[in-house]
Amino acid sequence: MRNTILSLWFAMAAFAQVKAPMDEASLRNGQTLYQFHCAFCHGKGDDGMAANLVTPNLVHAPTDSSLVNIIRVGIPGTDMPPALGMSDEEMLQVAGYVRSLGRSAPVSVEGNAANGKAIYMGKGGCAGCHMVGGVGGKMGPDLTLIGAMRSPSNLRTSIVEPNAAMVGGWTMVHVTLKSGTKVSGIRMNEDNFHISLRDSKGKIQTLAKADATKIDRDLTKSSMPAYGKVFSGAEMTDLIAYLFSLRGAM
Repeated sequence: MRNTILSLWFAMAAFAQVKAPMDEASLRNGQTLYQFHCAFCHGKGDDGMAANLVTPNLVHAPTDSSLVNIIRVGIPGTDMPPALGMSDEEMLQVAGYVRSLGRSAPVSVEGNAANGKAIYMGKGGCAGCHMVGGVGGKMGPDLTLIGAMRSPSNLRTSIVEPNAAMVGGWTMVHVTLKSGTKVSGIRMNEDNFHISLRDSKGKIQTLAKADATKIDRDLTKSSMPAYGKVFSGAEMTDLIAYLFSLRGAM
C-alpha cells in the first residue's frame, strides 16, 4: 500500500509537491544510501568532484520534488546519472538526507574576492573562455552560479588539475578535413553523418563526417590548461574567493 501511494506521488509530481522525510530513521537510511550511490562524486557533500550539496539553495533542485526527480533521471548533458537500484521510498530518503546537508553551517573562504575578480579578468584570462552574467567567452562552462554549485576545494581542483574535474558536455573535438583544413571546438551535437562544433570565437560549424579524414575527441583531457604554477598562493586564494562568491541572483 505504501509503495502504491509513493508511486502515485511521483506520477503527480508535475502537479503537486512531495516532501522528503526528515525523521531520524529516514535520514539514517538516506545517509547510508547516499554513501553507496552518491559519495563517489559528491564526497561528504562539499568536498567531492560534483556539485556542492551543503547549501540551502540547490540550483537545479529548489523543491523536494525536483530533487527527487534529479535523483531518478539525472541531469541530461552533465555527469549526473540517473539512480540505479533505488526504490521511490529510498530516493525520497536520499533527498531528505541531501536537504539535511543544506542545514549545515555555510562554508566560508579566505581571500579577497575583489582581488580575485581582477585576477580572473586579467592574469588568469578566464573571461576569454568563461561567461559570468552574460559577459565572456563560450569555450568553457558558464560560471555565473558556480559558487552555488561547487565547493571551494572543488574549485581549487578545477583550476590546478582540470583533467580531474572535467564537466560533462564540454568535449573538445579536432576534425581534419579532406582539404587539409583542421577545425577544433567544443562538441555541440553529433549524429552518424554530421558533427557540430563551437570554435573559440563562438561560431558554430556543422561538418559532414564524409568530408573528414580524422576526428579526434579529447574525452579525458580538459581544454582548460592547469593553472597551479601560474598563480601564487595568495592569488589562488583570492581567485577562489571570487569564484565562490558567484551565485547569480540567489
